[in-house]
Formats: sequence, structure tokens, C-alpha cells
Amino acid sequence: MNTAIVADQLTKEISGKKIVNQLSFTINKGEIFGLLGPNGAGKTTTIETILGIKRPNYGTVKILGLDPRKQRREVFEKVGVQLQSSSYQNNIRVGELCREFSSLYRQPRDYQELLELFKLKKFEKQFVEKLSGGEKQKLSILLALIPGPEIIFLDELTTGLDTEARRDVWQTMLKLKKTNLTIFLTTHYMEEAEILCDRIYLIKRGNVVAEGTIPELLVKSSQNNLEDAYLWFVGEEADE
Repeated sequence: MNTAIVADQLTKEISGKKIVNQLSFTINKGEIFGLLGPNGAGKTTTIETILGIKRPNYGTVKILGLDPRKQRREVFEKVGVQLQSSSYQNNIRVGELCREFSSLYRQPRDYQELLELFKLKKFEKQFVEKLSGGEKQKLSILLALIPGPEIIFLDELTTGLDTEARRDVWQTMLKLKKTNLTIFLTTHYMEEAEILCDRIYLIKRGNVVAEGTIPELLVKSSQNNLEDAYLWFVGEEADE
């Protein structure tokens, strides 16, 4: 099976409002799939509904052929997740947190290798709460890779990182892609999407407004770059 994720008519209502409205897409293994849209478009809710954290009001999702709500344990053995807001217990060190995450999985990836990969090795004995925002962001991505996942969800991948750190993470993601890792990415950085994403799925107020490869979106919008194409498709920003 070459399919990683299939969503069919995925719909999620909160307080009577459709936050995610009939979204359908298929993501292939080894693909970097970008979910783009303004603040309030429903990106995080889409991820949470795909993962089974939120129950859809309508529609279905399969992750590697599994139902994320009925087969939660099997899914989370194969999936890594980094969401926008990650909080950790007080007075825990980076290395302790990595060991704690590793203990949750049967065949975890070597976190020492990941610390080196993300240039966090020197912080292994430091308290997590003392890390900078960018360092915490890289740590959250690292933790999502500890399960040795086949799919990783990255919600606002490089928010809080400076330019150099952001580019380091991009290079790491491209290396990981070569291992056939499937990456589901949300981002507000158009340069990031251009460099990383094989395909883009663009939503506004929970509805799909465009999808395709970057060249396809440029042709559809008659624009010269992704940022202009994005603005052409989205228009005004969605409500918060």
C-alpha cells in the first residue's frame, strides 16, 4: 500500500459552526503534504480530527489503513505529532524528557542521535523550561520523531526559530523525507512550503479553496510565486 492518509468528506463542527467542512484528500507515503491557510482556517482542528483527538461529525479518515479512533494504539505506534502548543512538566531536563518519551514505545528511535541531529546535545542536562522558544520548538519536533514514525504531523514547524535554525530544520526534514517518512505540515512561511512541500492543500474557513503542486497552483492563479498565489486564492484572512 502506497497510501499514508485518506480523508473523505471530513467535517468537524464546534458549537454549531463548521470548523472543518467536507475536506477530502489522499497523501502518499514519502510525501511532504502542506496544509496552508490563514489563522482560524481550521488547520489545527483538521490535524486533531485526522488523528482522532476530535471526533468528526461526518466523514472518515484512515491512517496507514487504520481507523485513528478505533485503532488508536496501533496508529500512535506509527505516527509522530508536534502540535503548536506543547507543555511539559516543571523541573524536567531535556534528557529526562527524551527518556520518558522513549519508554512509551516498543522500538523508539535513539534520542541521542536525534539530539545531535537537531543540535540539542549540549542541552541534554538543562531544564526544558530554561530553553529558548526556538530550542523548545526543535525539541518538540525531536520528540515527535522518537517513535520512529512512518508519518509525522508538524503544526507550524518552525515558528519561533531564527533564520539559521529554520533552514537547519528544513534540511533535516528533506533528509528525513529520503527515508520515506511522510510529513504532514502546516506553516505560515511560504518559503518553507516552497522548499519542502510536494503538494499544497489550501483552506479558508474550513473549506478547501485550492490544491495541487506548487507549479499547478501558480498556473491556476496566474501568479509568479507561492506567496502571491496564496493571497490570490485566500483573499481576506479568515476570522480568528
